[in-house]
Amino acid sequence: MAKDTGFHSNISLNLGGDLLPLRPALVMGILNINADSFYDGGKYTSAQAALNQALKMTEEGADIIDLGPASSKPGEDLIDPQEEWQRLKGVLKLLQAEAPHIKLSLDTYNAETADRALNHGVAMINDISGGSFDSAMFKTVARYQVPYVLMHIKGQPKNMVHQTQYKNILSELSNYFSEKLEQLYALGLNDVILDPGFGFAKTMEQNYQLMANLQYFKASFQNPLLVGISRKSMISKFLNIDKTESLNATSILNTLALSKGADLLRVHDVKEAREAVKILTFTQNLA
Repeated sequence: MAKDTGFHSNISLNLGGDLLPLRPALVMGILNINADSFYDGGKYTSAQAALNQALKMTEEGADIIDLGPASSKPGEDLIDPQEEWQRLKGVLKLLQAEAPHIKLSLDTYNAETADRALNHGVAMINDISGGSFDSAMFKTVARYQVPYVLMHIKGQPKNMVHQTQYKNILSELSNYFSEKLEQLYALGLNDVILDPGFGFAKTMEQNYQLMANLQYFKASFQNPLLVGISRKSMISKFLNIDKTESLNATSILNTLALSKGADLLRVHDVKEAREAVKILTFTQNLA
């Protein structure tokens, strides 16, 4: 397994030349600017609405805003880079003009979109495909030397619900991360954040198995770990509630993830996530 080759959770994340310490954990606010996302699709499709939400989340304590021009919920087709850029460019232009202090990540699997966005204020790439949907992605992020979120997935959003067969999910994810990290390190990119991909080609039980074993990935790789479980179906299905009622359970799981070493929380509800980070950090410092 890959050890001690990337950056470590006791240092900082370099976003556009500014260093953000990874302790206490960072909060990444989800800003979906498409009409199809499972929880907030359609709310922030205009540039002004996106700006207002980005400012709100930043005021509530978001360290990073993750822009999502394309939905990746189960059943969705992949988006063309041209359509993706059309959704994104106006939002980036307004954010650059009105809120240049906000640290931006882009949720994309298209290297062309990443390339354009990294020239328009984006400082981090969050790729659900781990470079598997676009072979140029790894070279693109390596060229810009920006932090890259490497997520685990099998298949694509349109068929991933049928890709949940694992002999040993922990070892298979570890092998996946090891192979991808080797490729990225060979290209000279060391700032790689790992994301187990909750909800992506995993059953509800498998999602909770990953949550219960997050420390396994921390011990194996030493890379920063991102957890994104905000209001996902692993919560609503398990508790038999609507996703609009899942904030409390999201906060519980975020706290559990933090206790197991998560370095970044990707969330819809920034205020509550920031409170979880603050309380847990304060408590741990008293131990």
